Amino acid sequence: MINRSLGKLTSLLLVSALLLGNASVFAQKKKKKDTEEEKPAINSELVSGLKLRNIGPAFTSGRIADFAVNPNNHSEFYVAVASGNIWKTNNKGITFEPVFEKYGSYSIGCLAMDPNNSNVVWAGTGENNHQRALGYGDGIYKTVDGGKSWKNMGLKESRQIGMILIDPRNSDIVYVAAEGSAWGAGGDRGLYKTTDGGDNWVKVLDISENTGINNIICDPRNPDILYATSEQRRRHVHTKIGGGPESAVYKSTDAGQNWRKIMKGLPSEHIGGMGIAISPQNPDVLYIIAEAANNSGGFFRTSDRGESWNKMSDHHSSGQYYNEIFCDPVEFDKVYSVETFSHVTSDGGKTWKKLSTKDRHVDDHAIWIDPTDNKHYMIGGDGGVYITYDDGKAWRQVSNLSVTQFYRVTVDNEAPFYNIYGGTQDNATQGGPVRNTSEFGVTSGEWFVTVFGDGFWSRVDPSNPNIVYSEWQYGNVVRYDKQSGEKISVKPQPRKDELTYRWNWNAPLILSKHNPSTIYMAANKVFKSTDRGNTWEVISDDLTAQIDRNTWAVMGKYWSVDAVSKDVSTSQYNTIVSIDESPLKAGLIYVGTDDGLIQVTEDDGKTWSKAASFPNVPANTYVSDIYASRFDENVVYATFDGMKSDDFKPYVLKSSDKGKTWKSIASNLPENGTIHTLEQDTKNAKLLFAGSEFGVFFTVDEGANWTQLKAGVPTIAIRDLAIQERENDLVMASFGRGFFVLDDYSPLRELNKDLTEETAHLFDIKDALLFMQTDKIYGQGATYFGAPNPEYGATFTFYQKETPKTQRQIRREKEKELFKNGERIHQPTWIELAEEEKEIPAYLLVTIKDEAGSVVRTFTKKPSKGITRFNWDLQYNSTEIVKAKKFDPLKKSKGGIYVLPGQYTVEINQIANGESTLLAGPKNFTVKALNNTTLPAKDRAAMVAFQKEVSELAKAMNGTLTLVNEMKAEVAAMKQTALPLANSHNDVLPLLETIEKDLNKIYFEFIGLKAKASWEEIPPANMPLMNRLNSIIWAQINSTSDITSTSSNSFEILKEKFPPVLDQVKTIAKTKLPEARKAMDQLNAPYTNGRIPQWEASK
Repeated sequence: MINRSLGKLTSLLLVSALLLGNASVFAQKKKKKDTEEEKPAINSELVSGLKLRNIGPAFTSGRIADFAVNPNNHSEFYVAVASGNIWKTNNKGITFEPVFEKYGSYSIGCLAMDPNNSNVVWAGTGENNHQRALGYGDGIYKTVDGGKSWKNMGLKESRQIGMILIDPRNSDIVYVAAEGSAWGAGGDRGLYKTTDGGDNWVKVLDISENTGINNIICDPRNPDILYATSEQRRRHVHTKIGGGPESAVYKSTDAGQNWRKIMKGLPSEHIGGMGIAISPQNPDVLYIIAEAANNSGGFFRTSDRGESWNKMSDHHSSGQYYNEIFCDPVEFDKVYSVETFSHVTSDGGKTWKKLSTKDRHVDDHAIWIDPTDNKHYMIGGDGGVYITYDDGKAWRQVSNLSVTQFYRVTVDNEAPFYNIYGGTQDNATQGGPVRNTSEFGVTSGEWFVTVFGDGFWSRVDPSNPNIVYSEWQYGNVVRYDKQSGEKISVKPQPRKDELTYRWNWNAPLILSKHNPSTIYMAANKVFKSTDRGNTWEVISDDLTAQIDRNTWAVMGKYWSVDAVSKDVSTSQYNTIVSIDESPLKAGLIYVGTDDGLIQVTEDDGKTWSKAASFPNVPANTYVSDIYASRFDENVVYATFDGMKSDDFKPYVLKSSDKGKTWKSIASNLPENGTIHTLEQDTKNAKLLFAGSEFGVFFTVDEGANWTQLKAGVPTIAIRDLAIQERENDLVMASFGRGFFVLDDYSPLRELNKDLTEETAHLFDIKDALLFMQTDKIYGQGATYFGAPNPEYGATFTFYQKETPKTQRQIRREKEKELFKNGERIHQPTWIELAEEEKEIPAYLLVTIKDEAGSVVRTFTKKPSKGITRFNWDLQYNSTEIVKAKKFDPLKKSKGGIYVLPGQYTVEINQIANGESTLLAGPKNFTVKALNNTTLPAKDRAAMVAFQKEVSELAKAMNGTLTLVNEMKAEVAAMKQTALPLANSHNDVLPLLETIEKDLNKIYFEFIGLKAKASWEEIPPANMPLMNRLNSIIWAQINSTSDITSTSSNSFEILKEKFPPVLDQVKTIAKTKLPEARKAMDQLNAPYTNGRIPQWEASK
């Protein structure tokens, strides 16, 4: 009885568990369904038609972290960009393709290609150093299809990955050196191993929560022998510790099961960043480059597999940014050290020779040496990829890799096209046009440098675009003359007996919105100039928290001044890092500090008030941006950056009382995504933009809901934003992929939830610029870089809530649901399938009319759910002959001549099942002439009228010539068909030969003699009709100047010469050819084109 009771109880428990489990599954499904239903009306998918445009530049490229080269095909290699994703080439670097665009990180620390399968590549995310401008990762990725797709294989909390090692005997065995976050403790930190290709990981070397592994290599003779280096380091806003007692070298002889330190002969002081390499010629020999406390670092060599080390020289570099070494694959004891100025040793480290930097950037981080020719190698550094074939005597830069890291961006008011300026990480401050009139786009040669160094803030006088203020690190600023290229330093200097200032690496600089001659800058104090920087006054005391950074523990300890590279390459703490002035009230200034304060003055610096506490923001958090509202002088916004405290939350705050009290408006911004900057629309106070660590977001309700703009931009950090007010453009400074532009973002002003409920909506249309696009650059090769211009013409931004579905789409959706539910699927009949095949999908018909209401252009577009954009090329309908074997409503139609400037309307109809429905319009817009020509037409209307006449003549002449060719072909077919028939030689063939001679004579009038090479080589003869017509067309096709007398005279000649020829063609087509067809019928000839078959059933 007891056993039965237990059995029943067990059964009841199982049933209950199953019911609970089913209830849980049901609840999860319901929750998922509810989540889908709660998808906000304004979302990324909705605005996917608003595509961002990447404009480069590429001329300085950007920081490279690693290479992975196919050992069997050196034409194929991958480039790991420190903060610009992964790029691949299949042609030795002539062209590159980004292959890691939409994943969880943009920062890449290392790559490893499977030695047994070049399609398999591993990528470690998070840059493998701990310098100040560091991107972080989300683990280890793997591709098995040559970079087409990638999968995150885990270790998502590793933040920075230093190196990946694949066992050459077994590709499923992989080691990952996880450095862990440079800004905090814990996470996935240490040496990890997988034996199943990344499905599972085991930590095989664990040092501590503060110390990870940055290098892992193996003995090529026995890959079970492993060498690893650990690195203890920490960086915060206020300090940097570059090493510690836990940095060491380890060895395992059993594939990582057991480890021991091998430190004999290495520095006894605290060690910082290390690099390690093993000799491919004699793997008993290894090399270490190390930074260490009290100048005890250097270059070390072992010849007994690490049992003892000998210091060969003092040579080493900065462990926070460099200290990576590579053995020459050909020569023994030849080792390269990549660093600020890379060096090479040929005697195992005793002596060193600097590599040439002639014609290339300094600051190197990676090298690949050709094992078949060691004079050929690639170096990757802060200036991109450089290739040499003569051992560094001459270098070729990869000039089309657009991966520049921009800190800041600003725009000028240059007309007709404005310029963009931005300061970069180690690649100067650059300026260049947002677009031009070329079909090719903006080339590298159109960009220029305003000041070298690490660039930061730039500002341009809004009243004079030739006056540019550009900054390099630590508040050094020049006033740059764009017209001449001259520059003069205007940095504020300490007054008599005043202590020097504390400048941040990224010191703020603005121009007053009330007087462009007035400049504000800030260090630990605020400075003002009213004469463009010639003189300065200090308008504040020290506005920072003035905290002694040495009173804070780091990694649980207080560190000596002699700690490894303590505070080296780190800004002084307690500095001002953001500043803004209200555009509504002069002298209302806000500043934010790196130690977490916001200070406000309403009287241009006479008095200041402080805010030190902000809701849900940790104390002392870096104030990354401060933004005074364009609409309400009481409103100010601020963003906070906690990254260097291992805090990646988005902090966006608003104050409505000039900074006295604050509230968060971060709402639904992703939890893992620091906000760097904020910008406000110029006309809609509630439309805000935010640049984050992983993209750009906007809100139409002042932060209640945020939406990411994803189209056209990869996963990348957006460090700064600027609005070009005249053009309504949003310009973005990305940290690793150059500049991005959202051309005419103004539709976002109209966007709201109510609008998304409309069937369709056509947004306001920006004025369209009318000009002649210049030809593409010719013959420069595939490496020649050009950033695309916006699509030419009038841009229409259109919203459609739903799009009609075809019968086939409806059937397939229904079948999919039936299949999912296990229900029977009705099989369509052949007739039903045939009807589906014949159905014409719905399409949009776009109609453009001029001011008089006349149609000037119609074209079609595919319906698209959500917001989409398309363009009219400012041309009339084409008069060219259209050829088609099957009706395709979406086939792109060609344009004709360009329209006149003026007022136009557009309307959009949807054609579905043969019925037309008006969706939007008519809506007015303006076409404006760019007026960029030296000799414009005196009467543009007369010019266009002439072009219309020529176009109509060309339509008639082209049609006539086509008809002549068709009739010639028909006559030839009739002759060939009639030839074997009885009686054909008496009547039909003579008639056909007469017609053929007439047609050949007419054809000669059109075309003339056939040229062997050039028509100009034919002896003098009457000018063929088509040659004369083409001379008129080609004279005008690229010009808006007055019609030449030559063209107008040629037109008059054609008006005289063409009609008689046309009459002859009409006679043949209407009289002679029908006679020939009738004669063919009388012969009972087989079918030829143009004849109706004859047949009667026998009685």
